[in-house]
Amino acid sequence: MEPIRSGLVWHKSSLSSAEGQNCVEVAALPGGGRAVRDSKDPGGPVLTFTPDEWHAFIRSVKDGAFG
Repeated sequence: MEPIRSGLVWHKSSLSSAEGQNCVEVAALPGGGRAVRDSKDPGGPVLTFTPDEWHAFIRSVKDGAFG
């Protein structure tokens, strides 16, 4: 059973390398959350985030918390 993957449209960053190294893909979930997976392993694990978790992550990225 894979309800998380059903009907999702996955997007890879335009900044990803052509070789597909170290890339993630993101898909919008119903209700505003997001699903994230490794682009090299589309059948592998999927992480899911609530809208609040996703917005906190994006804010942290913009604030430079991971760089």
